[in-house]
Amino acid sequence: MSSSYDTRIETIGPSKVTSPLPLWRYIEDRETVPMNLDPEMIGEEPNGPIPLEIEVAGPRSNLFFDPSKTKCAIVTCGGLCPGINDVIRAIVMEAHHNYKVPSVLGIRFGLQGFIPSYGHPVEELTPDSVSHIHEFGGTILSSSRGPQPPEDIVDAMERMNISILFMIGGDGTMKAAQAIQQEVARRGNKMSIIGVPKTIDNDVHFVSKTFGFDTAVEKATEAIGCAHAEALGAPNGIGMVKLMGRESGFIAAQATIALKEVNFVLIPESRFDLHGSNGFLRHLEKRLDKRGHAVIVVAEGAGQELFDRKGADPSGNIILGDICSLLRKEILDHFHKKAQEITLKFIDPSYIIRSVPANSNDRVYCGFLGQHAVHAGMAGKTSMVVSMIQDRYIYLPLSLVTQKRKTLNINSNYWGSVLASTGQPSSMENPEKNDNC
Repeated sequence: MSSSYDTRIETIGPSKVTSPLPLWRYIEDRETVPMNLDPEMIGEEPNGPIPLEIEVAGPRSNLFFDPSKTKCAIVTCGGLCPGINDVIRAIVMEAHHNYKVPSVLGIRFGLQGFIPSYGHPVEELTPDSVSHIHEFGGTILSSSRGPQPPEDIVDAMERMNISILFMIGGDGTMKAAQAIQQEVARRGNKMSIIGVPKTIDNDVHFVSKTFGFDTAVEKATEAIGCAHAEALGAPNGIGMVKLMGRESGFIAAQATIALKEVNFVLIPESRFDLHGSNGFLRHLEKRLDKRGHAVIVVAEGAGQELFDRKGADPSGNIILGDICSLLRKEILDHFHKKAQEITLKFIDPSYIIRSVPANSNDRVYCGFLGQHAVHAGMAGKTSMVVSMIQDRYIYLPLSLVTQKRKTLNINSNYWGSVLASTGQPSSMENPEKNDNC
């Protein structure tokens, strides 16, 4: 097995405490399952199946931590996503009711909550306080972005006597979790760091689907349906929908396939020109001439090659150019010069989509993720995330999922299905770049 796919899970010591869970079928410690992964599923080039041995998630018969003396903490970082509250609730319920852990702390406003200078209070999470939070979107703990020194975070964990830290967040949060674990190991502390991958963009490497993605696609299709109705409501009607997706177009692509009313989907992975014989505007013109209406779905990170780079935010994310504003201006200018009347309606449901409660599928997924995160932490596993691959809940090392961001492979059959659904050309770049002006 290639070293780049090292799936071994770290532990912080031998498990000598008998588990208090009498009703579970225990998983043998370090039990693995062989998997042949489709490279397209994890954003890799299609060069044949990837054979792996991946550790199975679930309760172990012996624990590292004594439940009666264990204090856990939960922190949520980055942008909002459907299902965060469901994961929080599942962790709290599993820890309190099944393991009888006496304390689960909620760290407010992301990793800022560990830093004394911010002054954010810590919240005690109990079954009563989280019993209904899954009915609401967002996160009851609030969130933040931006790097905080891992040394300061571990200092705070030592002061609070935290044994297990559950970190719910995306690619940046998982990198922060790795840095925190490295500081914990440097000090020789016996603390477990468990990640639960969260990103509405579904761009965590080696994670086939992050929680909230199913809900996001469902809500995105509602917006696309509205854009289609608007496009049909006027001669040469154009409906444009902006969706989340900074560096990957999974939501845009999946919603496009789900509804099949989209004529153009623009994603970060597929470059395009605006002008010229093979540019986007020329193909849009052809679509209107042929059918009299068009629906365009745009991932927020699409077309960034059309902008000058504008630096990065405190989290290190590139500040994106407003692609939809540019597209709207260019579309209006293009058809004005042609003296062709159009009606353009723009819908941006991005912040509505990421703020809604999870749907039933995501709620089930979040519940299991939270439970398995607790099983992993109590067994003394660390520097890992809990996920699901091929309908199996599994554990993956942070070193694997933080290698890079997952992106949509535009040479895959999946992207081919998107193109077949829209009818757009496989490329909207001009052979001669002189036309791109």
